Amino acid sequence: MYELHTDRLVLRGWRESDLGPWAAMNADPAVREYLPGVLTREQSEASAARFQADLDGRGWGWWAVEVGATGEFIGFTGLDPVDDGMPFNGVEAGWRLARSASGHGYASEGARAAVAFGFQRLGLAEILAVTAATNLRSQAVMRRIGMTRDPADDFDDPGVPDGPLRRSVVYRLRAEDQRPVRRQAPSRPYPTQGA
Repeated sequence: MYELHTDRLVLRGWRESDLGPWAAMNADPAVREYLPGVLTREQSEASAARFQADLDGRGWGWWAVEVGATGEFIGFTGLDPVDDGMPFNGVEAGWRLARSASGHGYASEGARAAVAFGFQRLGLAEILAVTAATNLRSQAVMRRIGMTRDPADDFDDPGVPDGPLRRSVVYRLRAEDQRPVRRQAPSRPYPTQGA
């Protein structure tokens, strides 16, 4: 499994100590404003287990994010293959942070590291990001990391119930269009628990 480091963040594997704050995030309607409903503790723990299984299996995925200076868990960011049933294929960048972590530039910083990893380490030709059409803050992060949107790619997400969150937008970034990443520690393999 790879662990990524930025000036302020560590993108790492999931720990038992992350489960409480992760469940609290997913029970917060403000954090889940653009997602279909809040999650139970059990659903949150199951998602963290899936994320860690992906990290263990392929070395990359949805990493837990901590603030390097304090060790505080603040959410996740990373890359994941697009879900089945979507009207396109590829690898998606994504992020979800605790409300207390908003407004500090952490989403952009973590996303830049994940995208750089995808292009440099995985050799991806393109990375995309998807969000509800109404999620303007997430779209701002996508633009900050250099992604662009073609309204012709907008679609109704088949995994979201009918309603205001179903209409979704797609932002894309090709490897040749990527902006240089400011000083960043290189990614390195990190032994998984029990290894």
